[in-house]
Amino acid sequence: MSPNKLLRFCLVVLLFALTIAGCAAPQEKLATTINLNLSTKPVLDPSLATDRSSLAVINELFWGLTGINDQTYEATPKLATSWEVSDDGLAWTFHLRDDLAWVLYEPATKKAEKKRQVTAHDVEYGVKRTIDPATRSGFAYVDYVIKNAQAVNSGERSDLDSVGVKALDDRTVQFTLERPAAYFPFIAGMWVNYPLPKEVIDQFGDYWTEPGNLWSCGPYLLDTWEHEKGIVQVKNPFFYDAKSVSLETVNWAIITNASTALKKYEAGELDSLDDVSLAGADLDRIRADPTLSKELRAVPWGDAAYFSFNVTKAPLDNKLVRRALAAAIDKQKLIDTVFRSNDKVAKTFAPPGIFGSPALDPNFKGIPYDPQQARQWLAEAGYPDGKGFPAITLMSIPAADTRLFVEFAQQQWKENLGIEVKWVSQEWNTYLRTLSTDPPQVALQFWAADYPDENDFVLEVFHPTKSGNEPRWSPDDPAAKRFMEVTEAAAAEVNPARRKELYFEAEKFLCEDEAVIIPMLHSVWTPLTRPYVERLYPVFGGLHVEKWRVRAH
Repeated sequence: MSPNKLLRFCLVVLLFALTIAGCAAPQEKLATTINLNLSTKPVLDPSLATDRSSLAVINELFWGLTGINDQTYEATPKLATSWEVSDDGLAWTFHLRDDLAWVLYEPATKKAEKKRQVTAHDVEYGVKRTIDPATRSGFAYVDYVIKNAQAVNSGERSDLDSVGVKALDDRTVQFTLERPAAYFPFIAGMWVNYPLPKEVIDQFGDYWTEPGNLWSCGPYLLDTWEHEKGIVQVKNPFFYDAKSVSLETVNWAIITNASTALKKYEAGELDSLDDVSLAGADLDRIRADPTLSKELRAVPWGDAAYFSFNVTKAPLDNKLVRRALAAAIDKQKLIDTVFRSNDKVAKTFAPPGIFGSPALDPNFKGIPYDPQQARQWLAEAGYPDGKGFPAITLMSIPAADTRLFVEFAQQQWKENLGIEVKWVSQEWNTYLRTLSTDPPQVALQFWAADYPDENDFVLEVFHPTKSGNEPRWSPDDPAAKRFMEVTEAAAAEVNPARRKELYFEAEKFLCEDEAVIIPMLHSVWTPLTRPYVERLYPVFGGLHVEKWRVRAH
C-alpha cells in the first residue's frame, strides 16, 4: 500500500471511530443518596417486627431464605439457592449459598468488617428464637405449621430443640412440618425466620440492633439510628451482589404525621413517600395538581377491610340475615363519596395478587349491592321491612377511618333494610381481647397478608379449629366441615390449578353461600415518587431499595 493510501486509510478509520464515539449514548449520571420516610418508629429485631416501616429497614439489613417475585408473587431464591420437599410433603430441605457474610459496621470509623459466613445454624437459631415464648414474637403464629412450634410457643412444651428446624450442616437446613403445606417456601422466607447472629444477641441482649453492635448480611449496613428522628443505612461492600446496588446511602426520616410527611415531600426533602394511604382532600388536591398527579401511583396493598359476623348470636345465626346485610351496602359509594380514595370494591376476602384468590375471576359473583334482594332475604328470614329485627351491636376501634366505615354501614342498613345497628368502639387491646373471647354480632376488621397465598386468608383466619375462629363457626356445621376439608386440602395440594379450584370454593363458602363475612374493600397504596427515581412498587417483601436507581437531579 502506498504512503498516501495508507494515510487516507488511517484517516478514514479515525473518522469512523470518532463518529461511533460521538453517537454513543453518554454514561448516565446517578445519585448515590435517597431520602425516604418511615411513618412509625421502627423495630429492627426481625423476631419482633410487625409493621411495614420496620420491614422496610430490616429487609435491607438481613437476607432471608426466599424472596417474592415482584411480578408473579412466586417464591424465589435468596439465601437459599434451591430447595426440595419430601414425597409426603412434610420435610423441606433448603440449600444455602456460600458467599453471604455477617458484617459489622463501625459508625465512628465508617469502616465495615466482615465477621464470618451466614450458615444454616443461623437460620435454625433465628427460627427457634422467634418460636421461643420468651422472645414474645407477635408473628410466631406463622410458624405453627412447623412441627411442635405451636406447642412450644404456647408453653405446652418446653423443649425448644423439639421444634422441626435443623441445620444438617453449614449449608443445609431442614424443616419438618406438622402437615403438608405447599405454601411453605413463603413461610421460610418471612422476616421472623431470617438468620440471626447468636453471639451478638448473647453479648448485647436488647441492644443488639443498635449501631456499632448490629451484624448485617443484607445489601445495607446500619450507620446511625436516632430513635425518634431517623435512620441512615450505608451500602454493604461485602454483600455478594454489591455491584448491582446503586445507592450508597439511604436516609430514613421518621415522620409519623401524614400531613407533615406530605409537606416534606412537596418541599423536596423526600424523594419518595411510601408508607401512606392518601385519601380525601389530600388525594383530591394531588390529582388536580399537574405535577403531583404525574408522581402519584396506585398499587394494590394486599389487604382487606371486612365486617365479620358472630354466627352463634341471633339474628346473625341466620345466613339469610347475613346475606341481607351484605347486599344492602353500596361499597362503591363508600369509596367514591366517603373515603374519596383509590380503594377497590371487594367481593372476595383475599385481594388480587394473592395466589388462589378469585378476586378477578368473572365467575366469582360474591354478594353485589342489591337493596331489593337484601330486603327479600331479610323478609324470608322473618323480618319484613326490618319489623321485629332485634338490636345488634357493631364493634370497632375508635379511629377516624373506622368511624366513617361504621357510620356509612349504619346509614345503609337503616335506609335499605329499616334496621338500627348500635356502634361500640373499644381501644385496640380491649378490642382484640373481645374478639378472642366474646365477639359481638358484627365487627369491623382488617387483615393484611403475611405472605401471598390464600392459605394466609381462609385457613389462617377462618378455619374453625386451626385459627382464632372469631365468627365462632362450629366445626360440626356441615358447611364449616366442608370449608375445613377444602382449605386443608388446598394447603397440602401441590397442583396449582387444583389449589385455585379449592380456594374458589372456600371463598364462595365464606363470602357468598354462608356469608360469614362481608368483604368490603381491598386497599390501594398511593405512593408519591419523584420522576428521577427509578423504583419498584412491591406489595410484599419490603421496598427492595437495593434495586432502586436515582438519576442525578
